Amino acid sequence: MFLEIRNKEIFKQAQHYALEYLESVFERNVFPTEEAINNLSIFEEELPVDSSKAEKVLEQLNQYGSAATTATLGGRYFGFVTGSAIPIGLAAKNIGTYWDQAAAMNVMSPLSSKLESVVEKWLKQLFGLPGETSAGFVSGTSMANLCGLAAARYRLFKNNNWDINQKGLRNAPLIRIVTGKHAHSTVLKAISILGLGQENIEWVDVDEQGRIRPELIPELDENTILILQAGNVNSGAFDDFHSICIQAKKANCWVHIDGAFGLWAGAVEKLKYLTKGMEDASSWAVDGHKTLNTPYDCGIVLCADEEALTSALHTSGSYLIESRERDGMFYTPEMSRRARIIELWAIMKYLGKKGIDEMILTMHQRSKQFAEEISEIRGFEVINDVVFNQILVRCETDEITSQVLNNIQNLRECWLGGSEWFGKKVMRVSICSWATTEKDVSRSIASFKKALEMKNP
Repeated sequence: MFLEIRNKEIFKQAQHYALEYLESVFERNVFPTEEAINNLSIFEEELPVDSSKAEKVLEQLNQYGSAATTATLGGRYFGFVTGSAIPIGLAAKNIGTYWDQAAAMNVMSPLSSKLESVVEKWLKQLFGLPGETSAGFVSGTSMANLCGLAAARYRLFKNNNWDINQKGLRNAPLIRIVTGKHAHSTVLKAISILGLGQENIEWVDVDEQGRIRPELIPELDENTILILQAGNVNSGAFDDFHSICIQAKKANCWVHIDGAFGLWAGAVEKLKYLTKGMEDASSWAVDGHKTLNTPYDCGIVLCADEEALTSALHTSGSYLIESRERDGMFYTPEMSRRARIIELWAIMKYLGKKGIDEMILTMHQRSKQFAEEISEIRGFEVINDVVFNQILVRCETDEITSQVLNNIQNLRECWLGGSEWFGKKVMRVSICSWATTEKDVSRSIASFKKALEMKNP
């Protein structure tokens, strides 16, 4: 049965199902129906004793799985800054899946090694980062934040003649953590995992848009990690990197920027004012699968201190074969890691600098359109400055806001989530898909209006 890999029919079958899905995804319900979700019970079974026919396995997966997916590839999914996937990226990932390359060492996949080196150079050019910056290709910004802060921890301890890899945290010198009160939860998770302790964070108040207030940042020093953000997860606002990084450099402080979706503003001519000064930071975290619309999963850690990054993520073993070329395992926590660089390279090659600029600027324009159209409907209010791709919408009360959001989700014309903004319930709209058109925005606005009219059924 294992020789079915030589049977092209099952691959043709899978390809047929995939293309069928792509043809329908832009018009289907954005969120699966209750029936489709209930039908997932078909997968609840004991592990079969006997082998199954490959075509039957694919048939079941397509029949019941496809219907229960969320249409994130389409133009009307606005939840969780998820992003869509550019077709060339899906196609490249498909080829890469068949190649099944492990990206740990050059000797395991010379292709992966070469593409990682090339894309690292492209990213530095695109974001205007220092020439000594190195990149690690990880699963997402959660892992990228962890890597960037691990590098910071290593360097600050090393500067105090403390080898964290050998001595651990017991009796270690004190490291300060300074960040804004709207820091993303993944930053807090990384601080916890690294043993730096959330109780040790020196919190700084933020302004009405969620930006850290520079004048309230405590005096920095060489034992401080300052964490900033490019794109508040709710409002999309950007910290003032220019003035803050000048202050931090004078103090020899490590600055890490969490830029999961917002760092890409630095690649857009008309938006890069938002990230002015970010090049003066020490490390950066960014996703490909959000704003750049690579298929999942794709995260990137960028670090201006290569020694700190590779030492923090050190790998050793007598059986390992190091190369004069890039060995990806030294830049990531994992050794076993799929070559996600294939689709990232394909998308950047396909779009080029101008294409990346145009795609991301269009997302911003659709966000401005959304804010303008929803503001024209009585009963809705946009409560943030739409500087990038995030729109916060609120109704008259928390109760109405929650009910309208629930109605929108049940209508399934578009999908978005809720949040809290300075103690008030809001609807959080994230526009980060290449596929979102002007028509998609207007169609979604009509769903908002209908949901508001339904608030008192």
